[in-house]
Amino acid sequence: MEPDWFEEKDREERIRHELRLFFVALQFFTRLPVPRWVGYDPRWLSQAARYFPAVGLAVGILIALVYVLATLLWPQAVAVLLSMVAGLLLTGAFHEDGFADTCDGFGGGSTPERVLEIMKDSRIGAYGAIGIMLMLALKATTLATLPPATVVAALVLAHPLSRLCAVSLIWRMTYVREEGKSKPIAERMSTREFGIAMMSVIPVLLLVLISGWIPFAGLVMGGLLAAAGLFWMRRMCQRRLGGYTGDCLGAVQQLTELAFYLGVLTAVAY
Repeated sequence: MEPDWFEEKDREERIRHELRLFFVALQFFTRLPVPRWVGYDPRWLSQAARYFPAVGLAVGILIALVYVLATLLWPQAVAVLLSMVAGLLLTGAFHEDGFADTCDGFGGGSTPERVLEIMKDSRIGAYGAIGIMLMLALKATTLATLPPATVVAALVLAHPLSRLCAVSLIWRMTYVREEGKSKPIAERMSTREFGIAMMSVIPVLLLVLISGWIPFAGLVMGGLLAAAGLFWMRRMCQRRLGGYTGDCLGAVQQLTELAFYLGVLTAVAY
């Protein structure tokens, strides 16, 4: 009986540690409160990256809920904008800021050193301002054009999927800053950890497929455009920087999220 007791205790500790890592990721990537028992250790952040897509799933569900409730009172366009506001409040515009900084750096820098210098500047430039305005406008217009049920499914799926795309940079690329706010999560991710990250997306994908809220063609087109956006951003990061930064992760998340919406709209509209 004694070995079984120790085995059960060890299993409980592993489950508790994985739950702690999820809450650490939730605390890092959102403004949502976490239980006090979670605590904090910088070493946990590199392990918590595996739950980045799971955090995206939580955000997507909450944003979709805001959208559904808003449609009971206001037109679809207003509901979409309110859901986007909710997303910005939940995440503190964490990824949008990274996208804007990446636009500034890639748009204004001619050398890797200069690109990194521009991206580190807290001030937003013309490339960043124009880029983020167009990004948000495209998101709002695309979602407002989709059927309401499709919007709900797209929000719930796109958020974990786009964060999985961002995590793939950690899995396969090199972090190029010697220091930075994303340095603790930038240690190379193992294939096992990336597999755990995928498990936050696959069940949602299957559920959306079975529900029919997004046509199969829409899922295919959304996936293809998201993959194309990821491939393009990875090449840009490698060519311009020789790797990635935390801002690049935010840019990948934003770009692939939008690309997925556009792919879904392509299938639904035609």
